[in-house]
Amino acid sequence: MKLKIVSLVALTGLILAFAFLASAPAAPHTPGNKAIAAAASHTNTTTADPKEPHPQIREAIESLRRAKAHMEHAAHDFGGHRVEAIRATDEAIRQLEICLKYDKD
Repeated sequence: MKLKIVSLVALTGLILAFAFLASAPAAPHTPGNKAIAAAASHTNTTTADPKEPHPQIREAIESLRRAKAHMEHAAHDFGGHRVEAIRATDEAIRQLEICLKYDKD
């Protein structure tokens, strides 16, 4: 019983850590990076395939959704902590989706 509660608390901590990491501001663009990106776009304009923006954030959202599904189907409520963990997961997903909406790259 204690192991399950500790596991649930650890999972909640990981979920919140992902949320905070994903919402942290990125490093500012430097002129060198823009020049490299511009050079790359000029060398291969006809065959360039735009990559999916922010695959790590999208992967984190999917991982959080899977974790939420596991928590929703858990056998116990763990003294109300499961409900709180699901709420925290919902908030983490919401924050990550907001991050993607504010993408200006």
